[in-house]
Amino acid sequence: MSIEAELRTRSQNQCELCAATENLSSFVVVPKAGDQADDCAWLCANCQSQMPKEAALNVQHWRCLNDSMWSQTPAVQVVAWRMLTRLSSEAWAQQALDMLYLDETTLAWAQADTAQSDEDNIVHRDSNGAVLQAGDTVTLVKDLVVKGANFTAKRGTAVRNIALVRDNPEHIEGRVNDQQIVILTQFVKKSG
Repeated sequence: MSIEAELRTRSQNQCELCAATENLSSFVVVPKAGDQADDCAWLCANCQSQMPKEAALNVQHWRCLNDSMWSQTPAVQVVAWRMLTRLSSEAWAQQALDMLYLDETTLAWAQADTAQSDEDNIVHRDSNGAVLQAGDTVTLVKDLVVKGANFTAKRGTAVRNIALVRDNPEHIEGRVNDQQIVILTQFVKKSG
């Protein structure tokens, strides 16, 4: 039996996310290769068109995840988790995500694509637009009041061996006056 035939049978020939019955095709759930039906979901064109991270999301359309997230098919669970994560600013999506349980293997699969693509998309830049890397030395371009530490980090202070805040391109971490602090990238320049 072909992969497409297996997917049609498994899904009862409807979208495994929104239950649409037209414009259906196989969707490979990366980073899997798609060489077996378990690597794929049977999805409609509407769902697939909103999958890329840069695509606009029709939030109301994705309420279908409240039902499809309970699928017993790992590929469908992974897609549901990823979409709920993208929609987590919506209260209903965050609630669904909080209820969704994925076994360790399925969760690792779900996170594999998001971790890699998030790291690929996030670029930390200093006040002049120079790309910052972990371990760089930066200089403060403005006096910064450090909340909770009762000191002001003075303009011109060198911050060595910075760490990048993985999920926020506007934040870095570094030591100033023996305190580990978060610094906005707009207030630093990379030291040559």
